[in-house]
Amino acid sequence: SAVTVNSSGSYPDLNTNHLFPSDPVCFLNEGITGCIGNTSYTVANVSSAIIFSLSSPLTNNVDTSGYVTATQSGNLTMTFTLVNTIPVGGNIFITIPVATTGNVNDGIADSGSSNTTNGFDFNKLTPTSVNVTSTGGTCADGWNTPVVASASGTITVTKATSSCSGATITVVVPSLVNPTPFTTGHTQGEADNYKIAIVTRDGSNNTLDSASVGVAPVEGVLVSATVDQTLAFTVAGVSADSGSYCGVTRTASTTDSTATSVPWGTIATANSFLNANQVLTVSTNAGGGYTVKIEENDQMGMNGVTCTGATAGEANDCIKDTTCDSGTCSETTSGEWVTATNNGFGYSLANVSGTDAGFLYNETSRTFSSKQIPDQEASEAKQTVMSNAAPVSANQVYACYRISVSGTQPAGYYYNKVKYTATATF
Repeated sequence: SAVTVNSSGSYPDLNTNHLFPSDPVCFLNEGITGCIGNTSYTVANVSSAIIFSLSSPLTNNVDTSGYVTATQSGNLTMTFTLVNTIPVGGNIFITIPVATTGNVNDGIADSGSSNTTNGFDFNKLTPTSVNVTSTGGTCADGWNTPVVASASGTITVTKATSSCSGATITVVVPSLVNPTPFTTGHTQGEADNYKIAIVTRDGSNNTLDSASVGVAPVEGVLVSATVDQTLAFTVAGVSADSGSYCGVTRTASTTDSTATSVPWGTIATANSFLNANQVLTVSTNAGGGYTVKIEENDQMGMNGVTCTGATAGEANDCIKDTTCDSGTCSETTSGEWVTATNNGFGYSLANVSGTDAGFLYNETSRTFSSKQIPDQEASEAKQTVMSNAAPVSANQVYACYRISVSGTQPAGYYYNKVKYTATATF
């Protein structure tokens, strides 16, 4: 079944730029009371800015005034060090932004026009799933089961036995559903900012310590900060037909990118490099600076097939991650990659403003020093592509993607997803 998205009006998304093949979706009625027919579908392909197809036919009539939703969820981890002691009977009181209308605990992404009317969905959060741990100081176990009030977005964790002083506390809230983009004033590729309040209190609920955490979801990416200060992270496409990017001059035939896609198109020539670029920009006033890390969900698989392990290749209907000319580069170790018959997919970096790139295309006198993108399917750890230990203003790095396939690569449609996560340290 082909689905056409309404491209006008005040809705969180008016196009398919934030939709990927294999994404699970469901259709909601105008009242947003759940998936119609309790049925979910899988995106087969995205054919235009307003049209996508499902991998199976619709089994229920959809509401033409309703919505299609594809949720993004994740764990929210908060770590902080106590200044004042939490006594027995005291508590940690966390306030997470939730929407002012609708059901904020049904697992469906909520919407609003700003961070005062929109927020995270608690996704039927159970109190026992909230995890509290501590290190250092004097803080033995003895926390009561958290009290979760999804309607107000609050979580209360009370110290039942012995006090807690000088410790570093970590609270993990699992499986929150990210809010949709603001219905007004949102620009794709730029984060919407929310504030999470963390307060420690005594037994009479008087404030002991307090802090705010800035969390900034962006299309497919969660941008987070540990304190309420400024953090801006932008991914921008490159379509210029001139200029040098990681030592490679762009021409009219160079692949153009957007903020949300790198469409290689049809690879007509084997054993030949295709190159594409994106611009990563970070601004923050965080005293401890920031990091931006990269990962991919898997190697590029035909029609999204799972590429099991870190070395899956043609025999598995996969475009392998590059091992460079040496055959030994990885997600952690770079290597020269200038021979197109050494097939694969990889990336390099170049500083535009600042010196924040995690490595450089021309390091150690190389021409195109490259790495693999860390593979989630193979349990590889995210790697840093940008970092700075101090505040920065519009520091930029080019992310330079490169791909080459052999003449025996099986024909088909290959794809994967690349994610960036930016974190500031205040």
